[in-house]
Amino acid sequence: MTSEHKLQVDHIDKPEVVHDDVQSDASSIKDDVAKVILQDAKDASKDEHETSFREALKLHKKAVFWAVVMSLTIVMEGYDNILMSSFFGYPSFQQKYGELTAEGTYELAGRWQSALGAASSCGLIIGNFMNGYLTEKFGHRMVILVSLVVMSAFIFITFFAKNVETLVIGQVFCGIPWGVFSTMGPSYSSEVLPLHLRGYLTAYVNCCWAMGQFVAAGVLRGLVSNTSEWGYRIPFAIQWAWPVPLFLLTLFAPDSPWWLVRKGRHEDAIKSVKRLTDGSTHFKAHQQVALMIHTNEMEREKEKAENKGVRSYLECFRGPNLRRTEISSIVFAGQTLSGTAIAYSPSYFFRQAGLNPSDTYKLNLGVTAIAFTGTVCSWFLINRLGRRTIYVGGYAVLTLILLLIGILAAPAESNSNVKWGQSALCLIWVATYALTIGPLAFTITSEMSATRLRIQTISIARNTYNLVQLISHIVEPYLINPTEANLKGKTALVWFGTAFPTLVWSYFRLPETKGRTYDELDVLFEKRVSARKFGGYELDKEDEI
Repeated sequence: MTSEHKLQVDHIDKPEVVHDDVQSDASSIKDDVAKVILQDAKDASKDEHETSFREALKLHKKAVFWAVVMSLTIVMEGYDNILMSSFFGYPSFQQKYGELTAEGTYELAGRWQSALGAASSCGLIIGNFMNGYLTEKFGHRMVILVSLVVMSAFIFITFFAKNVETLVIGQVFCGIPWGVFSTMGPSYSSEVLPLHLRGYLTAYVNCCWAMGQFVAAGVLRGLVSNTSEWGYRIPFAIQWAWPVPLFLLTLFAPDSPWWLVRKGRHEDAIKSVKRLTDGSTHFKAHQQVALMIHTNEMEREKEKAENKGVRSYLECFRGPNLRRTEISSIVFAGQTLSGTAIAYSPSYFFRQAGLNPSDTYKLNLGVTAIAFTGTVCSWFLINRLGRRTIYVGGYAVLTLILLLIGILAAPAESNSNVKWGQSALCLIWVATYALTIGPLAFTITSEMSATRLRIQTISIARNTYNLVQLISHIVEPYLINPTEANLKGKTALVWFGTAFPTLVWSYFRLPETKGRTYDELDVLFEKRVSARKFGGYELDKEDEI
């Protein structure tokens, strides 16, 4: 890097302390530096738009690798997400933590199903809000390292829980590091990857969810006939397999260059960009950092004051950022509002529909395999159809399937074939979810926020999801439990009532972000462009970098 470029990146955030007789010269130098930075930013933006997918993949292989590593922490959250809800229909778990019914079988009471389902969500909310502050202060890498150590300690509580009360406490504590992990993948990936790759790798986060769920389903299927305490303890113990390799990999990961720019560490940001890119592009590293500096400065100029800590959360609800926060939050909450409580954790639903434990967990394993495959297939659509088209179209299909499952609930009471038909619709629902709103929610949210408020916006959005998820975990057991409302398949009609309004919202409020750099998105939100005109809107010359 030339000394001129070193001046560019070092100068931008440092205030000039000069005497009156040299004030004009200092101002002239500052203007010249700003012009050079602006030109570098223009060159970097042009390169991002003109680089093809294959070229981007070739030049950013290292960034892809580190994005994959950071996102793997989500595997643990996905593992527990299906593990606990699947335990509700698990014989050895029911015998340990359930109550003896009049029929001579063990059943976990609805109140404890609700408590266990909501416990990790409570921890997730705490962890998410902590992460919005901690990651901005210490960076993604350091926060993940500490969270992995903390999580390893908290697993002891669930593994050795002697009663359901202790298990609930353990789930709350484990939820805290899971809350940290849940926002790391999309925020880190969106900051280290170029325009043509960020959609794929942010959507990959949903693959990590599916991987965790697939492992959990496989473990449960293998141990369903184990009637000893190890039938449920082994699944808890497997959670210790993740932290050590992830800790070692994260130890060597580069920090996000965007985060380094926000901290004023521009030289370190250039080094980070070089670690994330092919050697043939290192001579352009200063241009990429210049684009980050330009975008960061443009956003900071719109803020009334320097926002740090809790104040940065408040900034998410001011001006154009309010719309960005609204979109991010509802897109994430839409995952649960689409009916995941009944369709994405179907083992208990299948049991109450009349299927035996063996068939139940075979279907459960199949559901997670479908989820993983669907997410991979979504990569072939994400840059062809765009974010808005996939999300809105997918939501329409999911809403229709919920309606059909609910309508079939009445004949299913007397016809076992109809029960299998409901199960088949459940599998189609999962495939559609994994192909559309499952992965796209991560992509949309990571692209929607202002770069200076990315981790805070994602934390708010993810906590909106966690809050809705918590409510669903409380409500769903009462809806479907045979000792409570016992709605069985009619539960789908309840979730249809939440899915349909979300579908209407997405049509009118969800914009298209495909092919837009972060500085372009800032301009579009500042101009209050309509969601349905976002994708085809042409920026004026004065709006371009």
